[in-house]
Amino acid sequence: MKTIAIDIRLIGRDRTGDEAVFRNLVRSVLELDRTDRYLLLTDRSDRETIERIHTDLGKSGRLRENAEVVYLHSSNRFSWNLFAVPSFLRHRRIDIFHTQYILPAFVPRRTRIVTHIHDVSFRAFPNLIGAIDRLFLSVFIPRTMRRSDVIVTPSHFTKDEIVKLYEVSPERIVVVPNAVDPSFLVEPSSHELERARSANGLPDAFFLSVGTMQPRKNIPLLIRAFADVHTRFPEMKLVLVGGRGGKRYDHDIDIALCEMNLGNAVIFPGYVAQEDMPSVFRLARGFVFPSRYEGFGIPILEAFAAGIPVAASDIPPFREVGGEAIAYFGPTDVAACAETLYTLLDDNEVEKGRGRAANERLAQYSWEKSAQAMVSCYQSFSDEA
Repeated sequence: MKTIAIDIRLIGRDRTGDEAVFRNLVRSVLELDRTDRYLLLTDRSDRETIERIHTDLGKSGRLRENAEVVYLHSSNRFSWNLFAVPSFLRHRRIDIFHTQYILPAFVPRRTRIVTHIHDVSFRAFPNLIGAIDRLFLSVFIPRTMRRSDVIVTPSHFTKDEIVKLYEVSPERIVVVPNAVDPSFLVEPSSHELERARSANGLPDAFFLSVGTMQPRKNIPLLIRAFADVHTRFPEMKLVLVGGRGGKRYDHDIDIALCEMNLGNAVIFPGYVAQEDMPSVFRLARGFVFPSRYEGFGIPILEAFAAGIPVAASDIPPFREVGGEAIAYFGPTDVAACAETLYTLLDDNEVEKGRGRAANERLAQYSWEKSAQAMVSCYQSFSDEA
């Protein structure tokens, strides 16, 4: 039996993307592995957060006997990495420590390190992040890459990027794909659909895009392309789910809105509760993912599960996830994006074929399969011992 510590600080913070990945992956790992001992490390001790962790990662609000939530006091992320985690690892016999991106300082050599890297957009597009963050990542990411025994990525594209940008041996990188949250696999009732529409101010007919509004998400291009569609189909709206004005907000979004003079045709519902998201997807006429850079693309699978067509920028990770089930456009081509949006409105044989392909792609991904790959990664250390 091994003791595996996992950094779960993101769980309970209402963040999309990386929080959803770790919540689903850790929950599935705990369900699969009944032998090893799991210590789930968090920097929050309030009752509400602890109860939420138990609800998110256990069954009926309880963790299995081989899992335990461990609170490590920390005033900020720097003291967590410099003091809290190193002290914990020195005083407890931890066989494997699983973290994300940044490895804490002074980790004992006896502890094997598994580091999750969701994408390396910060290295591919360094001009799109702040100077302080860029300096911090340029110092600590290479150190983390060198010390990690295994680096976990969600796609072969991200694996190739790490090999290319950080000269890491591909043998040290394990691909553990993401998957769709189980809530998307249950069809919402008519009541749930209408409640989600009302709660989030959704129109009758709309295209949907979901994600942070950072420059790499390429939202201005989508707004300009949608403006062309709106002139021919004025009943169509564009719903952009995500934090407007948050960290690294793309102010070109505001410029594009002013240039296109779209008025209330573009809707910003802000944060949408997780329980509403399956309904929001099913209410949309189509999902659009215009990003210039991603590590995977979970929203593509969410759209597949909702049974709506997908238009996405033609970048390698989207090809890897969606195959031929997606209508692609060049990530810098406004006219091509607009033309692709028109195809989402046509109920033709091409879209029906893409729907069948979408179901086939969706079936290839599950958190159970990903958990099996993750547990096999943990077990590989025993095989080497």
